[in-house]
Amino acid sequence: MSSTPKLFSPLKMRDLTLPNRIVISPMCQYSGIEGVAQTWHHAHYGQFMLSGAGMLIVEATAVELIGRITPGCLSLHDEATEAAFARLMTDLRQLGDMPIAIQIGHAGRKGSSGRPWEGGAQIPLAQGGWMAHAPSAIAHIEGELAPHALSLDELQALKARFVDTTLRAARLGFQAIEIHAAHGYLLHEFLSPIANKRTDQYGGSLENRMRYPLEVVAAVREAWHASKPLGLRLSATDWCPHLPERWDLPDAIEFSQRLDAMGIDWIDVSSGGVSPTQKITIGPGYQVPFAAAIKEKVKCHVMTVGMITEGPQAEQILQENKADLIAIARGIPRDPRWPWNAAMAVGGQVKAPRQYWRSQPSGFRDLFGETRFGQR
Repeated sequence: MSSTPKLFSPLKMRDLTLPNRIVISPMCQYSGIEGVAQTWHHAHYGQFMLSGAGMLIVEATAVELIGRITPGCLSLHDEATEAAFARLMTDLRQLGDMPIAIQIGHAGRKGSSGRPWEGGAQIPLAQGGWMAHAPSAIAHIEGELAPHALSLDELQALKARFVDTTLRAARLGFQAIEIHAAHGYLLHEFLSPIANKRTDQYGGSLENRMRYPLEVVAAVREAWHASKPLGLRLSATDWCPHLPERWDLPDAIEFSQRLDAMGIDWIDVSSGGVSPTQKITIGPGYQVPFAAAIKEKVKCHVMTVGMITEGPQAEQILQENKADLIAIARGIPRDPRWPWNAAMAVGGQVKAPRQYWRSQPSGFRDLFGETRFGQR
């Protein structure tokens, strides 16, 4: 092992350099109002700006209001939502210089859902729900209202909304974008034959099912500044071996290679979400093998996520070249100083606010690098 743990070595993507390989994964908070960020978001993301992670990715943000998963999800599609994000970014930038990215996407047929603590079921139109849009008019769960199948003209208009959100993100000063094409949301729905039963150029063969997501990526890449990195989160498998047609790892590898050829900067490898009949085998680092398989076939950076709970575990994944970046999700709200503890465990250094320098444990005098205090 090198003197500097790989977890705490920098990583450069285009003109952006991450100080370490720990990424705070986008985690929905279901706490917006009409797509607008609230006080909760200032507190939630503010704590992470003090964590010492290499990059923060803001939660899934819809490119149009009906693209939200729940009524509490954020969007970035008009002046009101942009102004709220501007206030959030102003506050976060007063707390530190950690790179900040935003995940953009569309819920597709999983839109108009209740918040998790409300049960998560589809909200009926008569109770404030909305008609979800999808590749095909197939409900996510039997008995739900089927979504509206997007026409060719509507697909082009939706692609333009991805571009509009990208331009708004640029004005707001986000340093990277991650496109959400996982977890059974719209772009994953196009990829998976479970949700995509189209008979036009966007359905049928793998080539056709990849077409629209790749068009969206190309449009966002063209609109996004060439110096700024662009990533994409995908589901590597539908976890549905019992179904004759599904999206699986070989498909994800082919899609990743197409993304790589287009100049994507990172692929964030997750899994599942498109079918309620999925059969997921969960355990420590259960998605790492998917990331490793994709990493063998692409040149861009690969991020892994899922039950990575300890610094040594994350370091081993990097040392074994199974991924380039480690995304931490549920573990970091539980322990907002996860990067500090990881640094202590593997012998790394982490950036901390000066106000916290005296919090450095006595046994780790170099945890924050050189720290000096005058006496008074």
